[in-house]
Amino acid sequence: MQKVLITGTAGFIGYHLAAILIQEGITVHGFDGLTDYYDVRLKQRRHQMLSQSPHFSMTEAMLEDTDAFAAVAERFQPDVIVHLAGQAGVRYSLENPRAYLDSNITGTFNVMEAARSLGVQHLLMASTSSVYGANEQMPFVETDKADTPLTFYAATKKANEAMAHSYAHLWGLPTTMFRFFTVYGPWGRPDMALFKFVDAILDHRPIDIYNHGEMYRDFTYVGDLARGIRLLMDAVPERPESPDEIVAGDSLSPVAPFRVVNIGNSDKVRLLDFVEAIEAELGVEALRNYMDMQKGDVPATWADAALLQRLTGYRPSTDIRTGIAAFVSWFREYYDR
Repeated sequence: MQKVLITGTAGFIGYHLAAILIQEGITVHGFDGLTDYYDVRLKQRRHQMLSQSPHFSMTEAMLEDTDAFAAVAERFQPDVIVHLAGQAGVRYSLENPRAYLDSNITGTFNVMEAARSLGVQHLLMASTSSVYGANEQMPFVETDKADTPLTFYAATKKANEAMAHSYAHLWGLPTTMFRFFTVYGPWGRPDMALFKFVDAILDHRPIDIYNHGEMYRDFTYVGDLARGIRLLMDAVPERPESPDEIVAGDSLSPVAPFRVVNIGNSDKVRLLDFVEAIEAELGVEALRNYMDMQKGDVPATWADAALLQRLTGYRPSTDIRTGIAAFVSWFREYYDR
């Protein structure tokens, strides 16, 4: 593996993954639309940081632009494609579902077509823990049914998994889908809870705490997540000769070189404990505005990461106090707060 094409390199997770790869001397080309879903200056700064390396180049264009992405992929000739771009945000999907249709369905189809056309060694694509939807049995395991999405965002990601499986089966395209849990850390998105909480607490503004704080999340530090993706790049799925070859607990398809993998911290943390850890790091008490559960939200997420560990020997382990401290340090420096 010498050349990797990553979509979403100006994004939170794409930036961290690209940084790991270029540190290894791998040539990375980023593709990102730099949409204004949140502060574009933050996205531009991430790209500026990556562009300091001679191993990084980028194209600014929308994934929905079929010709633009196909031309970039054809010119770059990647060994591996990692598809992280897409319209993020569970709550925003209630306001603007068409953005998810365009980016997460049409854009993903364009990525899959390019991967098929080029015959890449491995296609890796982002999914989400939100596909587990109304599942109540935890921790979530990749082999669980995921047929009850509660938001259109989750539905588009579940559709991506189905689309990718069909391409893996039809064209022998080795594909890994990873399901992210609640990702946090330095260079995080302004629409995410940790960013909003720190920003508000430092300004002495109230923070909204949904379901009166009785929510649980599998908080995954972004550095751990990026490391998990990097290691999965080398764990290329192969179509089994027989379903009997599939190890118990493996999500490998019986008819395609296709696998789904959770990347999470294997722990569920109460939201109020998360808030208290932020308060302790900042040395400031939050003004708390307790609210009911939001439409489409789920009370808990919790990953079983045994498959990730079996495939890579790695399991995310950063605790929330360490991760929050790293975010606060970055936030204070970046925003001079």
